[in-house]
Amino acid sequence: MQTAKQQAETVLRQLPDNCTLEDIQYHLYVLEKIRKGRKDIEEGRSFTTDEAKARLATWLAN
Repeated sequence: MQTAKQQAETVLRQLPDNCTLEDIQYHLYVLEKIRKGRKDIEEGRSFTTDEAKARLATWLAN
């Protein structure tokens, strides 16, 4: 598994030379959200599709 610095370097290599700082920030943000999501799944903090639909239905009913 890559370190955070290595992941940032990979992102920088893949982006075009004319990208903006905002582009870089966005790509790093997305990578971090994916990492956190995968960790949540590994630790059992996720819902099945049916569970999510049921929760959404109760929110929309209120």
